Amino acid sequence: MNLSVIVIGDEILLGQVIDTNTSAIARTIGPAGWRVADVQTVGDDADAILTAIDRAFATSDAVITTGGLGPTKDDITKQTLIRRFGGELYENAEVLENVERLVARRKMKLNDLTRAQAMVPTSCRVIQNRVGTAPIMWFETPEGKVLVTMPGVPFETETMLPEVFGLLQRRFPSPDHFAHATLMVTDYTESALAEHLASWEAALPPHLHLAYLPQPRLIRLRIDGTHTDQAFIEAEVARAAEEIKALVGPALLADSDVTPAENLLAEARREGFTIATAESCTGGNIAHTLTLIPGASDVVAGGVVSYSNDVKMRLLGVDPATLDTLGAVSIPVVEQMARGALAATGATLSMATSGIAGPGGGTPEKPVGMVCIAAAITRDGQTNVVSETAYFTGSRSRVIASATTRALILATQLLRRP
Repeated sequence: MNLSVIVIGDEILLGQVIDTNTSAIARTIGPAGWRVADVQTVGDDADAILTAIDRAFATSDAVITTGGLGPTKDDITKQTLIRRFGGELYENAEVLENVERLVARRKMKLNDLTRAQAMVPTSCRVIQNRVGTAPIMWFETPEGKVLVTMPGVPFETETMLPEVFGLLQRRFPSPDHFAHATLMVTDYTESALAEHLASWEAALPPHLHLAYLPQPRLIRLRIDGTHTDQAFIEAEVARAAEEIKALVGPALLADSDVTPAENLLAEARREGFTIATAESCTGGNIAHTLTLIPGASDVVAGGVVSYSNDVKMRLLGVDPATLDTLGAVSIPVVEQMARGALAATGATLSMATSGIAGPGGGTPEKPVGMVCIAAAITRDGQTNVVSETAYFTGSRSRVIASATTRALILATQLLRRP
């Protein structure tokens, strides 16, 4: 089933706000065999919105719009939809009650503009937005096509999407059943992994499909299956996943759709280890990535952002002579940082980074993107350390993100060693 998305808002076209709603929609509908067939981004312009709707209905029976539903005068979507679907605005009592409840919860005063959120077209079916003041509106054409308006606020759209998509599935039922599996693979480039799996992939039956979804230092392999027999397709997807796991061997990071941080936390928790970080070039991003995950407090002990050499020496015990001789961006230094993080926090598993994130600061010997990474583990009273030098490309933020991912993977691999 195809679904089209229309993103509405001048702020999107001006680059002031990044559209994350489309990816949320795609992630929500994908497991059910639906796909985003088309994405259009338009400003707060009535004619542009109407043209986009006509284009979307030309390719899809279901359309979702995001944005353009705010209380300010530049949000013209409701009036524009009346031009397309007919009707007139009226104050919906249930929407008003919802708006009043949300405003009261936020300890704010209800003003006329916010109250106007309860004005909706008579031509739509209202779906209450439990987490925002902008109502979700469901319109149908005489031909049976559906357009649903969603808020522009990502949190609101992501929260309400499962309910909205459930209604769309009931409106457009399918005889097919769907199954999928995700495997996280490291230590391969995308092309090398595709080459490694080429003969296996070529033998896939038509009801199975393999997709490569690369990230820095990580590849998500997604197996999708479609069939009228649910038990059959679930078994087929499970079989395919097991075959890939055997083919990639130790390069398998996880056999579910989790992030490297989520995977490391789960494995460390299961094995009874606690985690510490010692970060220079990543500036605390590893610790930030870990502690974004609910429940991290029982595993993450703490961390040190040792940006200066002085902090590396005073808090992590890095040898001044090593710094003088080899510099901060060196394997001996990150290994000492990793050990120092264990000593400083009492943790039993640690990660350390030191590198040149750029855009300046590089030399021929130590170019921008060079990052030394170490992981240390204390098991049975003995501490072991592994380390590597990686060379990342791209912007400063990309180098930091890549180094973070690689540090999490290195720590996971060390944790798995006997």
